[in-house]
Amino acid sequence: MPTANSKLPTQNIKRCSWCGNDELYMKYHDEEWGREVHDDKVLFEFLVLESAQAGLSWITILRRRENYRKAFANFDIHKVAAFTDEDAERLMQDAGIIRNRLKIQSTITNAQNFIKVQQEFGSFDKYLYSFMPGGKPINNTGNKLPASTPISDAISKDMKKRGFKFFGTTICYAHMQATGMVNDHIDGCSFK
Repeated sequence: MPTANSKLPTQNIKRCSWCGNDELYMKYHDEEWGREVHDDKVLFEFLVLESAQAGLSWITILRRRENYRKAFANFDIHKVAAFTDEDAERLMQDAGIIRNRLKIQSTITNAQNFIKVQQEFGSFDKYLYSFMPGGKPINNTGNKLPASTPISDAISKDMKKRGFKFFGTTICYAHMQATGMVNDHIDGCSFK
C-alpha cells in the first residue's frame, strides 16, 4: 500500500469511486482512509467526527475538521471530558461545527466514557481490537462495502452499554474503515 509520502504517477492512480473528484475527499482517501491507527488521540478524533456525522454526509464533517479540532481542544480527551455546560453553550454558538446540542453533549460524555475504557483496557485501541478476530485488522476483498458487520454490531452494542452516544453500528463501521480496523479499498484501488 502506498504511504502518505509516496509518489504515484497521477495518470495511473485508481481510487475507490466514493471519493469522486473532490480534492479533500481524494486526499482523505489516499492518506487516511483504511490506514491502521493505534493512537488513542486519533481514535478519539474519529470518534468525535464520526459521531458528528450521524445523519449527515462525511464530506460535510471533513470540511469542518479543523473547526472541530479548535472547538474540541485539539481532541485532547481529558480537556473535552472536563467541558462544562458553559463550554457546551459556547459550542452551540460556533458556526464552524454542527450545532446540535445532543451531539455536542454526547462528545463530552463520550470523552468521559473513552477515559473509563482506557482505564479498564489500558487503551481504547486495545478495547476496539479485542473485538477483532485475532486482534488484527481485516483486509476485505471484492468491491462490496457493507454499512455494518457483526463486529460493528458488537462494538456499538457494547459501547452503548458503556454510555456512548451517536455511535450505532453504521457509524461504528465507518469508524472502523476510517481507522484501518477494516481495509475496504476496492480491488484495483491504488491504495489497497
